[in-house]
Amino acid sequence: MSAQNHPPISRHYVLAAGGTGGHLIPAFALAGELVRRGHHVALITDARGAAIPGKPEYLTAHILPAGRVQGMNPLNWLRGLRAIWQGRQMALRLFESFEPSAVIGFGGYPALPALLAATSAGIPSVVHEQNAVLGRVNRFLAGRVGAMATAYAYVDRLGDKYAHKVHLVGNPVRPEVLALRDQPFPPFTEDGLLRVLVTGGSQGARVLSEVVPDGLAMLAPALRTRLQVTQQCRPEDIAAVRARYAGHDIPAELGTYFEDMAERLADAHLFIGRAGASTIAELTAVGRPAILVPLPIATDDHQAANAREMVAAGGARSIRQDKFTAVELAKQIQALAMRPDTLANAAHAAWNCGHPRAAEDLADLVESFGGAPLMDVIRVGRSAEARMQEQVA
Repeated sequence: MSAQNHPPISRHYVLAAGGTGGHLIPAFALAGELVRRGHHVALITDARGAAIPGKPEYLTAHILPAGRVQGMNPLNWLRGLRAIWQGRQMALRLFESFEPSAVIGFGGYPALPALLAATSAGIPSVVHEQNAVLGRVNRFLAGRVGAMATAYAYVDRLGDKYAHKVHLVGNPVRPEVLALRDQPFPPFTEDGLLRVLVTGGSQGARVLSEVVPDGLAMLAPALRTRLQVTQQCRPEDIAAVRARYAGHDIPAELGTYFEDMAERLADAHLFIGRAGASTIAELTAVGRPAILVPLPIATDDHQAANAREMVAAGGARSIRQDKFTAVELAKQIQALAMRPDTLANAAHAAWNCGHPRAAEDLADLVESFGGAPLMDVIRVGRSAEARMQEQVA
């Protein structure tokens, strides 16, 4: 359905998300698309989410209590349940005044009270799962919501009994990143620069600071002398990383945060970093080959699962952190970058994994509540699972 064909009906929608970028970036992208279509949107999150950089000014944030029910201590359970109940009651009061056509959850504990309130009030609800493993909150809500939007064709911990609810939409990305999709892969020649972008998520990753400089130093001279590195580091690591690059005589721009990350991604020939949902979505939206080091302590090992599709397509290499050594990194870079066509082919494979219409398709799904009958974006069933298993095999 094109934007021009959308009926001129203004509705109210509530988005509920945990306070991290992984949950909020797709929520912000959906908010922008819904507002563009003439709707009104509000956000339920926690204190971190209300203050996160990049939150649109038009998006009013409501902070709700969000308890966690975990561990063996009964007092922690009671405190968690009390916070969830309080958040649910606050959400119900918000719904009375805002009268949403639907509530859309993006995972994270702050989304739980809002979705429980929607269920009890009879308000249609949708959840969006950014990762390739169904998160705990979305797992708990799966039987209660009307639809489940996924970023991957195969999602672990998502049972067959919910297949009728599942719609593959992809993971919405920031508009400035999506705008790069139609730009060609930067020219990479036999004697040109090899621009490498290294990030470890919002807080950096110490293992990248320790391994990447030494791994790059082990490359064959034909590659090492052409390196141009941009690396995000933790503040406490940046001096040591700078010294390592200087000792290896490798030019590197280091920083704790880069505001122009989209531009740096556009210039990069190769990405090295974690396999968070937003990272994978941006790499595949733009089409950039990657060497991924999944975070080993990620819940349910979801970062390793996130990397599967891109690796199977030939757009990335994945290295477990316990195997991530300077020698292994140099080996993988050599395999990708010794020939320009190999790197360009990997970039195209990554690009083919992208979902450039993710925000629009998710908005179409959301709009189908309270409007036209529920539409299929892309139905995902056992056939998709079988295809993914064949690729991995």
